[in-house]
Amino acid sequence: MSEQSRNAVRTTLQLTCLLLGVLGLVMGLSGVYLLMKYWQGSLCFSNTYITMPAILTLASAAVLVASGCLGLWLSLRDSICLQGLFVYLLVVVFCLESTATALAYFHSVKLDSETASLSGVFQNYTGNSHDPSSRAVDTMQEQLQCCGVHGYRDWFKTSWFNRTGELTVPQSCCNSTFHSCNGTVEQPWQLYTQGCQVKLEKALQFVLSFIIWGLPVVFLVEVVVLIMVAQLMRERPFMEYHILGKN
Repeated sequence: MSEQSRNAVRTTLQLTCLLLGVLGLVMGLSGVYLLMKYWQGSLCFSNTYITMPAILTLASAAVLVASGCLGLWLSLRDSICLQGLFVYLLVVVFCLESTATALAYFHSVKLDSETASLSGVFQNYTGNSHDPSSRAVDTMQEQLQCCGVHGYRDWFKTSWFNRTGELTVPQSCCNSTFHSCNGTVEQPWQLYTQGCQVKLEKALQFVLSFIIWGLPVVFLVEVVVLIMVAQLMRERPFMEYHILGKN
């Protein structure tokens, strides 16, 4: 390989390693986003296993960024040890991403059962700001801009609605564009129209799909990087070994 070709390979390796770092940051943000959505409705999930794709995605993102930095350093100097470590990190990333993708797909087809306990959380609503369940419901309705499980009429079936005289729903159901809204059911146009289950499932489905489709992108970039590293390793001259003669 000529010096010009070798420099072209190094430049391509630098660009793909930069892309690896960017992909790591993007995948890390998707993991953080999934954790944020879980915390918004943490009391609404039947188990905590849905956080596993986020945790594995964050781990793979950290290794991806580290691999990108190592790849940039590797493009500037020849080192068999660094090349071996770089390939090892790429294999670790692929394993983590594959596991995260499999778990993300598993949870994406079971979102209905994952959020099945949402109705029970709304039934236990007391309106007390010191009650964790009530505070979680208010926070979720405000942040997701939703009202009830499937709509504001779900509040009609709760014990809290019966105790308040059957006139209002929680203030957190009020659409933020109506500053005079007090939660009265006589003015339903001032309330959020969509239910929280649909909004929560849409948000989770989006980020889970992002994690799933992130694997082929990362895999393709890794293949390009491995080809570049293989080119550099192939052209590295072998060390000469001499048999020591007897004295």
